[in-house]
Order: sequence, then structure tokens, then C-alpha cells
Amino acid sequence: MIASLTGRVARIALDALVLEVGGVGYLVRTTPQALASTRHGAELTLHTEMVVREDSMTLYGFPHPEETEIFRIVQSVSGIGPRIALAVLAVLEPDELRRAVAAEDVKTIARTPGIGPKVAGRMILELSGKLAVPSGPPTAPGAAPAPAGPAGGVDADVIEALVGLGWPEKSAAAAVATAREDDGAAVDAATLLRRALRGLASAR
Repeated sequence: MIASLTGRVARIALDALVLEVGGVGYLVRTTPQALASTRHGAELTLHTEMVVREDSMTLYGFPHPEETEIFRIVQSVSGIGPRIALAVLAVLEPDELRRAVAAEDVKTIARTPGIGPKVAGRMILELSGKLAVPSGPPTAPGAAPAPAGPAGGVDADVIEALVGLGWPEKSAAAAVATAREDDGAAVDAATLLRRALRGLASAR
């Protein structure tokens, strides 16, 4: 099992990156926050989890080991797979999820695409006692923007990434349009995705 990888970022997409380690490029799926905080050519360490299915082997990775642990634990909830677990980490910081579970805050957990009140309630029930105590007050993630191409292509890519996380295409398109209003064509893909996610989460 691959527990972590350290190497050079060879490629960045909107839902994954390629990490080159010893001449081998590993495709690693991760959160928008992690993608936005790195650069092509940068040295990066990711704590990883391999998800094996009958027809696929997918590597997921995160900058912090606690994220990998939460990704693993969330999948222990019945009916939740890696796609939803990744969406949880895309919308909620680890401590935010811990606080929501501790406070039985269904509304906060249900901000995640693909998770309604019923599933959120099941998550609270099944995750109770499995997550560490929140370490402190909420913190706003500081992420550097990633390079992007033309605005039209960026919008389509961000919408596709949001749909991949579980949002309906119509909602994703509206969120991207709203997220772009302030900065127009100047905003980059990673920032646009992060803003759209915030907008979608706050609307739930």
C-alpha cells in the first residue's frame, strides 16, 4: 500500500495532479484546496489512500495526514464511497466536519453535494466517536491560485469538476457565473472553483 508520495508536480488538473516520483508519474485525485495551493514543478508530499475496485485502482492524496484519515473514516459510513468522501473534504475543513458531527449539525454536513439530511444524519450516527476532537476555531484556507487558460475553457472545466463532485450541471453553471462576477476574465481556474464551491455550499 502506498502511504505517501514525495515528488515533483508534473501536471495539474481541476480534480487531480500528476506527481513524478523517481521517474514514475502518479495520478493522484485530491481536493480543489490542495490543487490551488501548489504549482507545476513544485516539490510536494501527499499522504495517500489507494481505493481498489473491480475495474479500477485510484490513488487519492492530501497534503495533511488528518485529511487522509478523515477520507478513510468517512467511507466507513454505509452508502458513502470515495467520490462523496472527497466531496466532503472539498466543502468542509477537517475540524469543521468534526465540529458538525460533535454538535449533530445536519445542515452543515448536508452542504456537501450528494449528501441530504438523511445521509447527514446517518453520518453523524456512524462517525460519532470515530473522529478526533476539533483542534480549534474555524480557519480560512489560504491557497495560492493555479495557472489557467482562456476564460471560456476554464468555466467549462470548473463546471465539469463541480459535476464530478456531485453538483447538478445547472447549479454548477450558475455558481461559476456568480463566482466570476467580481473579477471577470482575470480569475483563474482554481480560485473560480473554490469560490463556486463556497457559493454552492452556502446555498444549501
